[in-house]
Amino acid sequence: MSDLKYKRVVLKLSGEALAGDQGFGIHPPVIETVAKEIKEVYDLGLQIGIVVGGGNMWRGESGAQMGMERAQADYIGMLATIMNGLALQDNLESIGVPTRVQTSIEMRAIAEPYIRRKAIRHLEKDRVVIFAGGTGSPYFSTDTTAALRAAEISADAILMAKNGVDGVYSADPNVDPNAVKFDHLTHMDIINKGLHVMDSTASTLSMDNNIPLVVFNLNHPGNIKKVVLGENIGTTVRGK
Repeated sequence: MSDLKYKRVVLKLSGEALAGDQGFGIHPPVIETVAKEIKEVYDLGLQIGIVVGGGNMWRGESGAQMGMERAQADYIGMLATIMNGLALQDNLESIGVPTRVQTSIEMRAIAEPYIRRKAIRHLEKDRVVIFAGGTGSPYFSTDTTAALRAAEISADAILMAKNGVDGVYSADPNVDPNAVKFDHLTHMDIINKGLHVMDSTASTLSMDNNIPLVVFNLNHPGNIKKVVLGENIGTTVRGK
């Protein structure tokens, strides 16, 4: 435990990261690999909260293209994050990691309702807690959920695992060959430069609560472990 740079984190996973190359749904080999990566750091004594997106199931843009009301589309997205959370729970528990799913929208038959003090107690008892259902309100992204839950449980950092991107760049490195990778930034830099790391609400919330953010590539095996052990990979965004 003493070798860990962080003792309690919120790991933010995109829904797309669970889809793999198929681009939609949950690809079993991918989610199994993610679960094993999480177990590796869990076994080090790290307390882990997880927020998973729902983009592999549903995106707000899909609702907009159908002429759907924004709030309704967001609620569908929240349900997608719960499906991902349950799938991740199953994979983690199959390899011996005790896990609880807490949802911001009550679904008592399948998960606990989100209660901050109960979530903290689970973490103290060495259980991984998956925060599903977003914030429970429309118009907020799962990035904001990650920042909110990190503040509520007093996490030491948010670990933002990106799908195929190894940090924060000045532009999209897949489009602009001159894009420059940043090693260190502040949340205010993210906001002022308009960098697409997390939405502005999440950045402001992280900045106001002095929560550092580490952005790294999930697709490289062992990267989560490298981050929690303090290796300089990806981009570190300072709280203040």
